[in-house]
Amino acid sequence: MPTPPRLRAAAMTAAAVLLSSLMTGCSDDDSKDEDLTAQKLSWKECPAPSESEGGGNAPSPLPGGTEWQCATMKAPLDWDEPKGDTIGIALIRARTSGAESERIGSLIFNFGGPGGSGVTTLPAFGEDYAKLRTRYDLVSFDPRGVGRSAGVKCEDDQQLDAYFQQDATPDDAAERTELLDNTKQFNSACEKNSGRTLPHVRTTDAARDMDLMRQVLGDDKLYYFGVSYGTELGGVYAHLFPTKVGRAVFDAVVDPTQTPEQGSLGQAKGFQLALDNFAQDCTSKVEDCPVGDSPQDVKDRIAKLLADLDRKPIPGVFPRELTQTAATGGIAQALYSKDFWEYLTQGLEEAYDGDGKVLMLLSDSMNGRNENGQYSNITAANVAINCADDKARYTTGDVETRLPEFRSASPLFGDYLAWGMVSCTDWPVAGAADHPDVSAPGSAPILVVGNTGDPATPYEGAKKMADALGRGVGVELTYKGQGHGAYDSGNKCVHQAVDSYLLAGTVPSAGTVCS
Repeated sequence: MPTPPRLRAAAMTAAAVLLSSLMTGCSDDDSKDEDLTAQKLSWKECPAPSESEGGGNAPSPLPGGTEWQCATMKAPLDWDEPKGDTIGIALIRARTSGAESERIGSLIFNFGGPGGSGVTTLPAFGEDYAKLRTRYDLVSFDPRGVGRSAGVKCEDDQQLDAYFQQDATPDDAAERTELLDNTKQFNSACEKNSGRTLPHVRTTDAARDMDLMRQVLGDDKLYYFGVSYGTELGGVYAHLFPTKVGRAVFDAVVDPTQTPEQGSLGQAKGFQLALDNFAQDCTSKVEDCPVGDSPQDVKDRIAKLLADLDRKPIPGVFPRELTQTAATGGIAQALYSKDFWEYLTQGLEEAYDGDGKVLMLLSDSMNGRNENGQYSNITAANVAINCADDKARYTTGDVETRLPEFRSASPLFGDYLAWGMVSCTDWPVAGAADHPDVSAPGSAPILVVGNTGDPATPYEGAKKMADALGRGVGVELTYKGQGHGAYDSGNKCVHQAVDSYLLAGTVPSAGTVCS
């Protein structure tokens, strides 16, 4: 999503520590003349996720006993020099549950971010794709710059604690200077620790990795399921390799026509809509809403809480305090899914009583921090990929000029998202383009699923993506629901449409609506 990194993180990504070295996954071996398309993957039992992937335990078998398998694929560090040094791309798969004669191929997932680890996310949701596994091997990966795939490293855990405690909505010149200084320090740490990798983590590079993956997995066509930023990656793939697209589904769709500024403004509107819906839901229930008497009262009380926290933080997760910035991030995290609304209610109720722990835990989840104080590399990867992709470099003057429009879009999130636009200031690598090119004439149909209540990738982006893919390629389906994405909402209509396309090749009628 072309927005500030604080709201880009995949909502379900687990937290952990940073990589110990940029060079993990990079190789100066003697394989320069090797045909990487002919490499044989060595699938083995999956280890526990690395610190950069979020840590935790090795993935449990699927119901029925199918074990997850992991492997590493070699890819060029620099796709302009395909015979040069290589990096390792971490993969995970679960073999199909159906008969081999019914197997279509490998269905490759990207769950978004950018910066989310597919190696840890796919097992967490593997049961949701049981029907798809009847005809596909389920496969995901850590994109380059993420997790075990030459993961980008910037600041350490202690520095990141301070980075996420900073005032991200400056009110005066001194606070603006501090924000820019902290951003420059973070970006300089990325260059110091990962300078060799930073020029090679663009979405076009990841798309080329996916085409290599397709060939190494033995598929003539790419079968793909992209979520959130994964829809942008899928669109870029379709543009580069239109004749290699098999069946593809885009869910929680990024608007590929927007600049970073337009994307941030769209997110301000999207998160405000989600907040409006949360407030309406809470106050419309039979029992009293504990965080407000009316939808406007809920929003007014949240605004007052944030203003109070700007002046004086409250205890959060010891020894840290809940700041205005952390609370805003925690609220945003809870708005990613209607399933999280109960935690938002609890967090707000407790914060009004002076306890900021729940909101801070939600904020930590957004930022990839676990209970041991260790961070995954999702923030580092997120910034690196977006700044390598996005050509725009915004100044404080740019932000100040646009603040009125952002505040009009969202009184709560406007400042937060507007100031996030300076995240690529002083980035050491030039951005590639104003927005991604996803035009894909000659591609097979791509099912584009938009959710009317999606806060992070607003619904309007689905039509923009379908149109940009081209006539006869993008097929739009609308889900009238809440949260980030549609398939994992459990809606039977969405499931039927997606499953019918991926399993049987049946394309739903353009303009189909599920509710």
